[in-house]
Amino acid sequence: MRAMDIRSAQKHLDKVYGDRDRVRGVSKTLAWLVSEVGELAEAIVQNLGDERLREEAADVAAWLLSLCNIASIDLEAAFLEKYGSGCPRCGSKPCACPMV
Repeated sequence: MRAMDIRSAQKHLDKVYGDRDRVRGVSKTLAWLVSEVGELAEAIVQNLGDERLREEAADVAAWLLSLCNIASIDLEAAFLEKYGSGCPRCGSKPCACPMV
């Protein structure tokens, strides 16, 4: 297995699932993403183990990337724009904001 940056992962998922994602649409893809976040939360709360956590985290990432594909969002660019310089609130690395 090789390392993959966000943009490459997004392009990869578009090749694999892009046609199906566009037919499903943004709203239904968002519903799947939310469902997968719920499954990740369940795996954490029920302490279902590292393998299950990795699987669910990968599913969340895949559905987020699919959603970004059909919403025309370059997630890597958006992420870097917001978080590339450090904390978007205080600008520090590491964040110096008070804990909430």
